Amino acid sequence: MPIVVGVKFNNNSKVYTFDAAGEEYEEGDLVVVDTQKGNELGSVAKANYVVDESALPGELKKVVRKANGRDLDLCKKAKETEPKALEIAREKARKLGVDLKFISSEVAFDCKRVVLYFTSEERVDFRELVKELASALHARIELRQLYERDDVKLRGALGMCGRECCCRSHLRDFEKVTVKMAKVQGLSLNPTKISGICGKLMCCLKYENEYYAEVFKQMPKVNAKVMTPDGLAVVESNDMLKKIVTCKVFVDDTYIIKKFALEDITIMKPAPQQPAKKDKKKEDRRGDKHPHDKKPEREELPEEDDVNDDSDTLPDEDSDDE
Repeated sequence: MPIVVGVKFNNNSKVYTFDAAGEEYEEGDLVVVDTQKGNELGSVAKANYVVDESALPGELKKVVRKANGRDLDLCKKAKETEPKALEIAREKARKLGVDLKFISSEVAFDCKRVVLYFTSEERVDFRELVKELASALHARIELRQLYERDDVKLRGALGMCGRECCCRSHLRDFEKVTVKMAKVQGLSLNPTKISGICGKLMCCLKYENEYYAEVFKQMPKVNAKVMTPDGLAVVESNDMLKKIVTCKVFVDDTYIIKKFALEDITIMKPAPQQPAKKDKKKEDRRGDKHPHDKKPEREELPEEDDVNDDSDTLPDEDSDDE
């Protein structure tokens, strides 16, 4: 079984797997790895470990070497070039009249490739802009469009909880979040309260959704009738974390609000509704109609083929006259 290491790039939370190529690496080591886009500098997030070949997505790229002094100098130069490349890109776009908003830039480890991230509300033809940037930066240019969630993940932001956004801190990929998750958890459906900085539903809604979905099936619905140790009651609200049901318990001509544990109440099932009995006499009266009330049957018109039977038919154009 192959021995691999996990490598991260640019403080990204996603970890990529590379072949250790028989060398020993420790967590935190800076390494140069071979990627589809050339050599890149990354840090070891997971030291040497054995993995089953069946779990590998395909052929692994290898770790070239541990980063040396020259590699660190190249990396430093690339970092210093990034703000300059971003400023040049904005200036060129302004001169060409291209409606792009550049967010950030990323210069490759060897300074031979520059990736520029932008946002745009409309489709833009930036072919001329790419030529201008390649000539000015003397590198291969890649333009990548960002959307709301990608923008926050790239630049980072503080969420409503006061901590760094999950997509920036630890989430590797965006997961599907739905409004149903907020409904099951009993949250307000106000968009300002369940949306993140990016304007989409908060990623954290999915963290405890499995627990809430399971408890939601056990809890009675609001306004449902339940039987409690104090008698018949109506559900006022539910606390799904503590599994406590707040009910209106009827006492004489009034009611009181009390809380009960979920296991102490019994949900009352509504009685099945019986279909209404039909009056046979009325049906008989409706069925007996006067013969004069019947509408006369319409005469059937002859079909189109019957009308044209006696007409002369023209020969086909493809037939040959004898």
